[in-house]
Amino acid sequence: MTQHLAAPTSGTESVNPGERPEWWREAVIYQVYPRSFADGNGDGMGDLEGVRRRLPYLKALGVDAVWLSPFYASPQADAGYDVADYRAIDAMFGTLHDADAVIRDAHALGLRIIVDLVPNHCSDRHDWFQRALAEGPGSPLRERFHFRTGQGHEGELPPNDWESIFGGPAWTRTKNPDGTHGDWYLHLFAPEQPDFNWEHPAVQDEFRSILRFWLDMGTDGFRIDVAHGLVKAAGLPDMGHAGQLRLLGNQALPFFDQDGVHEIYRSWRKVLDEYAGDRIGVAEAWTPSAERTALYLRPDELHQAFNFHYLGTGWNAAALREAIDASLDAMRPVAAPSTWVLSNHDVVRHATRFADESAEQGLRRARAAALLMLALPGSAYVYQGEELGLPEVTDLPDEVRQDPSFFKENGQDGLRDGCRVPLPWSGTEAPYGFGPAAGGPSWLPQPASWAELSVEAQTGDPDSTLELYRAALALRREHPALGAGDAVEWLDAPEGVLAFQRTARVDGGAAWHGDFLCTVNTTSEPVRLPAPGRPLLASVPLAAPGDETELPADSAVWWAT
Repeated sequence: MTQHLAAPTSGTESVNPGERPEWWREAVIYQVYPRSFADGNGDGMGDLEGVRRRLPYLKALGVDAVWLSPFYASPQADAGYDVADYRAIDAMFGTLHDADAVIRDAHALGLRIIVDLVPNHCSDRHDWFQRALAEGPGSPLRERFHFRTGQGHEGELPPNDWESIFGGPAWTRTKNPDGTHGDWYLHLFAPEQPDFNWEHPAVQDEFRSILRFWLDMGTDGFRIDVAHGLVKAAGLPDMGHAGQLRLLGNQALPFFDQDGVHEIYRSWRKVLDEYAGDRIGVAEAWTPSAERTALYLRPDELHQAFNFHYLGTGWNAAALREAIDASLDAMRPVAAPSTWVLSNHDVVRHATRFADESAEQGLRRARAAALLMLALPGSAYVYQGEELGLPEVTDLPDEVRQDPSFFKENGQDGLRDGCRVPLPWSGTEAPYGFGPAAGGPSWLPQPASWAELSVEAQTGDPDSTLELYRAALALRREHPALGAGDAVEWLDAPEGVLAFQRTARVDGGAAWHGDFLCTVNTTSEPVRLPAPGRPLLASVPLAAPGDETELPADSAVWWAT
């Protein structure tokens, strides 16, 4: 049942009324995966009370906004991305009053709150779907989903050849109320996640209402899950081949990135613009190119989209430069900021992805990649724990895994649990302060090696990854060239090295050449080059430069020129 607040907030006030508009263009946004961030009640599962208590940590870290992964009422078939009620909080995370407290406390600290929204599909426990099943064929509620008769003599085959992202067919057959075999319904993800039919007006009306519910609560925007998947090609045509997952994000698909999604986001933008304080929409849109992603960010649509093309780029100077240029070039015509992201709750942590030879190498590269990302124009996303240098946990036993695709064949790798292991906060033994001292173990086991990676262990250590992030975020706030603008000025550099100066736009539109320069050595050997200025921050210890300086292997340096 949908929960209600006794005294809802007005949701119309800006967090910091005196700050400049369009805060999101240069924001650093921190992703909180609630079940793994902090446990407020000691049951081993992260919750909203845990988030609320740790908001001062995020403020001190130096981020501008917090994105909360789903906390809605859900059977948790896919870690909350199967929503049964979009206006209620799942009991494992707390109540609507807890959500209200998080929003209020965040705003009091000057932090903004972005909530996850899941519009492509809901839970099979959602009231609409349950009633559609109970009423049987011909129910008007079935038109809000994709119900189809099957193929074959008795409808025993799926309506088309689409495959689920989690493996197997994207269709599940129902039973009629009288027990006979019934129609099939579409689910691009787990069978417990039926896809909405976005051609139906009731679906469109419902989600505009959901937007207003959370905007009235005071949220500052939405991260839109599977933003590219809402509209399916007319007639739901066959793909004509198997192995469709290998094509994800590489070419046009009949169930992803259809042009019809843009009308939906135009209507959402009108809702967002009704509210003060620059409320934003952020698209999780896997598209074939940066240019296709930019279509979601035209002035009357959404504000940001995740830069998966950058996230998927390896530790290689030429490839990184190409991805940076392509991203900036694609966003410029639609006047949208580029976003930069290295990790999230669905991908292997970049400290492990970048480790070709050793964990130590992976951490060096991850630290350098962080300085590169934070020096680029636009908005940056930090996934919880990357500021601690956490690696992927690759040795979780099968019996503790919860990723639904782990139990399927031919789906994703099923190993997303490895980036979702709860954070270490303090102490020398698990659960490392994740919950109260008297609490039990965390929902996923934490490695013994994480004692030295906890917030407590790294705080005050000038060589720690946490203090590197704190210093970088403080400099980003202070320096006018960081984050601003829509371009970088590339400088000549040896092979394997990136060097760029920032060019930003200031009030009045005049070009401003900042006194900031970034160098990144992506090679495994030191590289000598003329010292470009005074070092501001380095990802590894740096010898005092003279006329020349030596860039250590796998390192990044910020310079004042």
